[in-house]
Amino acid sequence: MIESTEIVGSSPAVAELLQAIEDAARTETKVLITGESGVGKEVAARLIHGASRRSRGPIVTINCAAITDSLLESELFGHERGSFTGAYRDRVGLLEHAHGGTVFLDEIGEMSLRMQGLLLRFLETGEIQRVGSVRVGSKVDVRVIAATNRLLMEHVTAKTFRGDLYYRLNVFQIVVPPLRERLGDVTLLFDYFQRAYARKHDVPVASVTPEARACLEAYSWPGNVRELKNVVERLVVRLHGRAIQLQDLPGELLMTGAGARVREAGPAKPSRADLMFSQMVDERRSFWAVVYPSFMSRDLTRDDLRSIVSRGLQRTAGNYKLLVRLFNMQASDYKRFLNFLRKHQCHMPFQQFRTTPPAEAGPEYGSSGDPATPDSETPRRLSKSA
Repeated sequence: MIESTEIVGSSPAVAELLQAIEDAARTETKVLITGESGVGKEVAARLIHGASRRSRGPIVTINCAAITDSLLESELFGHERGSFTGAYRDRVGLLEHAHGGTVFLDEIGEMSLRMQGLLLRFLETGEIQRVGSVRVGSKVDVRVIAATNRLLMEHVTAKTFRGDLYYRLNVFQIVVPPLRERLGDVTLLFDYFQRAYARKHDVPVASVTPEARACLEAYSWPGNVRELKNVVERLVVRLHGRAIQLQDLPGELLMTGAGARVREAGPAKPSRADLMFSQMVDERRSFWAVVYPSFMSRDLTRDDLRSIVSRGLQRTAGNYKLLVRLFNMQASDYKRFLNFLRKHQCHMPFQQFRTTPPAEAGPEYGSSGDPATPDSETPRRLSKSA
């Protein structure tokens, strides 16, 4: 995938964003970048670093949501040999690697309370204590830029994010606007990514019909710049330089704005959620091979994932155990699957789907879809399994 190295646009929102980045680059203060997934928060962080006096130093990025709590501590602070299973040698952490430069903590809102405390101590002292060490190591000189798609003040109120850490990080806040608030930039972004992907795949830059451009600008882009980038790459790869017409655009675009007119000529193309659901149910592919990697790479939104889960629960009458089977996972994946959905706020209440017995349940299953048990135990089992 092409990595963006600049913020493209001519809208007032982009002008304001670029001014904020310039102001932040002139300082050494901590920066908190907020905005929805896919808006370009990491691009903003790299621009701040590149325009600062630390630009000759490294910029080290770590995604706090992608690493478990124990590994995150080791990644940030390093570890001593023998401190845990697999620690065969001393290891320098990312904070030490970033000495003289910048560390970018992406998805800071996903960090556990324990890790928040360790990070707060580092921000106050600048001292590194590696995992397994009984003494404090050397001090490091790094600038911290953090980013989140969460409303951290709500989590401070809920006591799931430390207020003292929030105020320590939120010295200079930059809000990256969603693409729907600067739809006038869509054409510029589309052309920018199209040129980049045409070079990458060695194909001519295609023309775009006025109807297709109108559809692009009418769409709300819930996946923001990342979604637009993925749409452009698919078009470049599939069309090989042929003119991009309205009917070439993905189905989700054709359902809104100027694209709605194509529905009169024929059925709309299936959405991403439709295609992935079909791959699992009809082609017998696993959820972990189809949906999971797309969601973790942010090509699939939470709404897409909820749509897929809802369609499956309609098939299984709200039974998550049967949903695991429908999505071609092992029975042992049941807890892992539920934990994944809950972590990303995509767990759907099962009660609204419990109107009829699940179609997939055989004679050995009760009306709940779980293995048949005495009626007195059914409510308890349903509550626990769902």
